[in-house]
Formats: sequence, structure tokens, C-alpha cells
Amino acid sequence: MQTDIDPRNLIGRKAFDRNGTKIGTIDEVYLDDATGVPEWAAIRTGLFSRDAFVPLEPSELVEGILHVPFDRSLIKDAPDFGVGRHLSPEQELQLYHHYGLDVASPPKVPDHDFGKLAGSEEA
Repeated sequence: MQTDIDPRNLIGRKAFDRNGTKIGTIDEVYLDDATGVPEWAAIRTGLFSRDAFVPLEPSELVEGILHVPFDRSLIKDAPDFGVGRHLSPEQELQLYHHYGLDVASPPKVPDHDFGKLAGSEEA
């Protein structure tokens, strides 16, 4: 998704699934803690329904409409964490797994010798 879009401009926009079926209306946008880039949208899935979180990264905003590349049924079955609260890293991980998206693991520190131990002598 374009990262230069003001997240406030997403609120109130309609969202559609990959088949062109209306999912609902964007209620809230969640930003990445480290970068401030919009990462998740909470979409109200109906008048008396809950909000469902969808990832913004593979989604596209075209002519003011958010197109989400997942089926409506998958979106409606997403884990429910409620809106208006911060998403924890664990909750985000659950959402990424729900949508089958890869999450980069933190890089491993190379396992090699960084030098001599204090007090040891080389022969």
C-alpha cells in the first residue's frame, strides 16, 4: 500500500475483498510502532458486527476504496482484539499468521569467535 497516505484519510472509506464483495467501512487505522507507517485497518463488517483487522501492506487504495486481497470470510474470521486499544506484538503476529503472511524474524547474531578470552594465551 502507498505509505504516503495520511491514515486519517482512510477512516470512513469503504473496503472490498478480493472478489469485489463489500467488507465494510474503515473505523480505525493502526500505525507501526517503530516506523509510524499505517499497518492495520479495523473494518466495521456490518451494522451490528465487530471490527475485523486487515493488513494494509498487501492491500491497495484505488479511487478512495480499499481493496483487500483476501476473501470476506477469512476477514470476518480474523482474531477479535477489539478496537481503540494498542495491538501488542503477539496480537499482530496472530493476525499475520491468520492471513498467511510471512513475518520476518529478527536477524540472528552470527555464532563465531569474536576474539581471545581475557587471560588466555595463544601457543
